[in-house]
Amino acid sequence: MTKRVALYARVSTKDKGQDHENQLIQLRAFAKTQGWHIVQEYVDKVSGKRSDRDQFQKMFVSASKREFDILCFWSLDRLSREGTVETLNHLRRLTGYGVDYRSFTEQYLDSTGIFKEAVIGILAAVAKQERVRLSERTIAGLERARSQGRVGGRPKVEDDAVTMKTYRKLKAAGLSVRKIAAEMSVSPTTVQKLARVAA
Repeated sequence: MTKRVALYARVSTKDKGQDHENQLIQLRAFAKTQGWHIVQEYVDKVSGKRSDRDQFQKMFVSASKREFDILCFWSLDRLSREGTVETLNHLRRLTGYGVDYRSFTEQYLDSTGIFKEAVIGILAAVAKQERVRLSERTIAGLERARSQGRVGGRPKVEDDAVTMKTYRKLKAAGLSVRKIAAEMSVSPTTVQKLARVAA
């Protein structure tokens, strides 16, 4: 039985001179060599760092309905640039729908082949390490913030003598809360806190 394939191409608005048609030409030719029947082509012209891309979402809706058997994309970073964890989740989602995937430029990234489980295993290991590093960076950032007298990573401006002096000067000049906030590059809420401390 002939496999039904959907093609996904993406170029970013920042990718000057790139044309999604260049990807599609190669994907169509590749699908032909595999004997696959192209049933749909999805094209996004936005950054791959977010998953709320219009065609990306439509592709997953079609995948959930099993409207195609294989998703073929030019390279993994064309499918997603959200990071290893999120990208792995996208691939697992396709697998959960019973849809295979294939990267044109990365031959190892092929869930139709014998290395399917090995590829997923490697990606899962990388994703796990990414989660660990993110957690470590977050903890380190919070520890540094605490050591500098910050709460939640932000300085307690009401404890800063220079900040209080600036606030009092602007307040004495008759500026409103919003104007003081703009002058000090802080939020109106912070100005209100300064007002309470200064009272």
